[in-house]
Amino acid sequence: MNAPAHPTHVILGAHGAVGRALSPLLRAAGVSVRQVARTPRAAGGPDELFAADLLDAKRHAAAVAGAHTAYLLAGLPYDTAVWQRDWPRLMQHAIDACAQHGTRLVFFDNVYAYGRVEGVMTEATTFNPCSRKGEVRARVAEQMLDAMRRGVIVGMIVRSADFYYHGAAGATNGLLNQAVIDRLRAGKTPQWLGSVDVPYSATWVPDIVRSMAHLVTRSDAWGQTWHALTSSQVVTARALIDLACRLASQPTRVQNASRALVRVLGLFDRRLREQVEMLYQYEAPYRFDSSRLATMSGLVATPYEDGIAAAWAAQ
Repeated sequence: MNAPAHPTHVILGAHGAVGRALSPLLRAAGVSVRQVARTPRAAGGPDELFAADLLDAKRHAAAVAGAHTAYLLAGLPYDTAVWQRDWPRLMQHAIDACAQHGTRLVFFDNVYAYGRVEGVMTEATTFNPCSRKGEVRARVAEQMLDAMRRGVIVGMIVRSADFYYHGAAGATNGLLNQAVIDRLRAGKTPQWLGSVDVPYSATWVPDIVRSMAHLVTRSDAWGQTWHALTSSQVVTARALIDLACRLASQPTRVQNASRALVRVLGLFDRRLREQVEMLYQYEAPYRFDSSRLATMSGLVATPYEDGIAAAWAAQ
């Protein structure tokens, strides 16, 4: 499919951290951007704003009409029942809409489908979910992969580890932002789930969008799954918390929540209750490898020192 002189790229779910970071990068690359959300808001540029509930098939199709590429960045409430009900519908609407209009589809995914991995997560890691949310993510990833295999759409999956960003407090759901950086900004002690002393990977949001912006320009990248650029430094959560505390000129301290404590607190906090089945990610080594993309592209992931410093500086 030949791209028009001034192609339109559509961000499906424009208000998340990744969508907000992707929009200006796309504009800088010379494409028109259409931001799609229930109530879209301008992101500092002349983007087209399109209001749509992506669970409405007709509005979803209208949102991608005339677009060269769509990025499925939408999120759903962190609730297993909602995920089981709505994620397969949302993915099917995106596939159908892109098939109808000849639009390429980029799906931004997480690592839940991998389950608990012994060793390092790569693009070749098989799906072996050990949580209900992971089962949902495996199902929707397979929907996407099947549509690509059958030639229904041209697409790719871009996957990241837990991500962190330099937005304002509460800008993301990432543990590093909410439990560490935002709490330090408020003069509070950082918190963490599980162990602070096992290897841990986190993906810097500007590296996610740099990865996407590069991959969509490569004809040899479509039809595949890619891991977004992520630092190859082997660090622990304690090391990242120590770095953030030093930037905040505060002593290194952390309130560490065990599985038992999270279960108890979950009796009173729905989000913590939903987090219990995902604690395996913080109890064992969580290492994410993006060397395949780095080798192919020549791009270099942001070191944790630089990413945490930028996140802290954005007050």
